[in-house]
Amino acid sequence: MTRSLKKGPYVDPRLLKKIEGKKPLEAGVIKTWSRPCQISPEMVGFTFGVHNGKSHIEVLVTEDMVGHRLGEFSPTKKFVRHGGKMQKELEQKKKQAEISAAQSAKATAGDKKK
Repeated sequence: MTRSLKKGPYVDPRLLKKIEGKKPLEAGVIKTWSRPCQISPEMVGFTFGVHNGKSHIEVLVTEDMVGHRLGEFSPTKKFVRHGGKMQKELEQKKKQAEISAAQSAKATAGDKKK
């Protein structure tokens, strides 16, 4: 659900205070826990350390990000991967195929030199 136009976008006042009067290149990483804070045009160029529940993930704000939330660029869950035994077997076959292809390429390169 979007925020009411009457209220305007939610921008954390403490965050605006931290970037006030600073230049983006000199400020360094600005740590914040305010994930719902909406990115405003004043924030472009700054690097924010957005907390994901465990650590701060650095987010460099660009013009394309204006209007989005800081939390969108700091994922809270780590994707491990799908699969189990079958996936491991497929990966091993793929790796073996790459090794054999590299060995055959190396052998043909050696034949061309002679």
